Amino acid sequence: MWIYFFLVLAGALAFTLSTLTAGGGALILLPVLSFMIGAVNVPPVLNLGNFIGRPVRLVLFWRHIRWEIVWYYLPASLVGAFLGAWLLTSFQSKTLQVIIGLFLVSTIFQYRFGKKKRSFEMKPWYFVPLGLVIPFISTVTGALGPLLNPFLLNYDMKKEELIATKTFNSFAAGVVQIGSYTFFGALYGELWLWGLALGVGIGIGNFTGKKLLARITEKSFRQWAIAFMVISGILLIVRAFYS
Repeated sequence: MWIYFFLVLAGALAFTLSTLTAGGGALILLPVLSFMIGAVNVPPVLNLGNFIGRPVRLVLFWRHIRWEIVWYYLPASLVGAFLGAWLLTSFQSKTLQVIIGLFLVSTIFQYRFGKKKRSFEMKPWYFVPLGLVIPFISTVTGALGPLLNPFLLNYDMKKEELIATKTFNSFAAGVVQIGSYTFFGALYGELWLWGLALGVGIGIGNFTGKKLLARITEKSFRQWAIAFMVISGILLIVRAFYS
C-alpha cells in the first residue's frame, strides 16, 4: 500500500506548487514516478492522474476561463493528443526535449527576470498550431504544462484566467489522451489504480493551491511562473541527457 500513499502525497505537494506557478507539477513528478513505477509507465499514469485531479481545479476556476482562447486551441489539441498516444511507443526525441528546455530557460531573459509583462505579441489564432503541438508532446512525455505559459502570459492573462483556461483545455484533451492510451494498450490493469491514487493527491493539491494563490500579487505570480519555467526547462534538458 505504500506506493498508493506516496502517489497521493506526491500529487498533493507537486500540484499545490503547480497552482502557484501556473504549471510544472507534472515535471516535478517525472523523476519521482519514474523511480516508483518505471519510466515506461509514467506518461499514461501521470496523464490519468492529471485528468482525475483537473475537475477540482476546473470547478474552482471556472468563472475565469477565457473562452475566446478555448475555441482556437481546443479542436487542434484533441488531434494532437490522439497523435501523441498513437506514437507513444516509438517517438522519443531527446533533441526535442532539449530545444523545449532551452526555450523555457530563455523566458527569464525574455521577461527580464519578471519585470516585463509581455515579451512578444500574441494573437488568438496563434493558439491553433500551439493546440496541435503542445498536447502531442505532452501525451508522449507525460508532462509539458509550462510550455504554454509564455504564450498565455503574452496574451496578457491574469493569474486566475491563465490557470482556468489551461485547465479547461487540458481536461478536454485529457479525454482523448486517456481514451487513446487505453485503445492503444498503454493504460491497463494496475496503472489505472496508480493513476487514481495520483489523481486524488492532485485534486487535494489543486484545492490547497487555490487558497494560497489568492494571497499573491499578479507580479509575484508572473515571477513564480517564470522561475518555474526555467526550472522546468533545466529538468527537461537534464532528463534528455540522463534518461
